[in-house]
Amino acid sequence: MVLPTSMRLRGHRCFDYLYRKGQRFHGTLMTLRKASAMPRLLRSESRPLEDQGQAAVCRCAVVISSKVSKRAVIRNRLRRRLHDHLRQHFEQSFQHANTWVLISLKPGAAISEAPMLEECDRLLQQAGY
Repeated sequence: MVLPTSMRLRGHRCFDYLYRKGQRFHGTLMTLRKASAMPRLLRSESRPLEDQGQAAVCRCAVVISSKVSKRAVIRNRLRRRLHDHLRQHFEQSFQHANTWVLISLKPGAAISEAPMLEECDRLLQQAGY
């Protein structure tokens, strides 16, 4: 299952901010970046409408380059698996509502999903989630 729209992080300004200002946690298969949320960098249509009862949630993004796998089918499968994992992790957690998380897979991560998800959990724990 994919991330809900309210949990997706989109737009180049958000990614630039995370690459420049985000705190990094390195693993063998992926790099996790986290930063406090900057809602003014979001596109106007994806900003949270707190006055209409829409609560702020942790926003996440997954970056998988073609170095991980040349086949888009495999990259999309990995992205969906990580989105589902992040959705389960952050959906009920409102204590991390004002943070952004970016996960970048490294080449060699397409070998198996189980070690990838274990490392994701370990990096999230290191990051304080």
